[in-house]
Amino acid sequence: MKMLVNVSCPIEPFNTMVKNGTAGEVIGRVVDEIRPESIYFSELEGHRAAIMVVDVPDASHIPSIAEPWFLNFEAICEFRIAMTMEDLMKSNLAQQAQKWQEVAMN
Repeated sequence: MKMLVNVSCPIEPFNTMVKNGTAGEVIGRVVDEIRPESIYFSELEGHRAAIMVVDVPDASHIPSIAEPWFLNFEAICEFRIAMTMEDLMKSNLAQQAQKWQEVAMN
């Protein structure tokens, strides 16, 4: 299943890694290991951040995505399921609406 992963890195230890020249190398190793479909670097609530799209075959793969960020950058990782339009269409929203319409009216 596709997931969006938001990674937020606190100021430390990242600043120290930038200053000693290891930040880029470590990020490169982490990204090479995780192999996201795409990754963008930005800011999240004032911290350095990465936003990745990853394919997660099952929940047991989540630690292999999060741990490199946790262990190297003391980062916060948030995982969100990402549906494509095809996934959404398979969910049969009309059937769900019909099933729960009775509850909503009470």
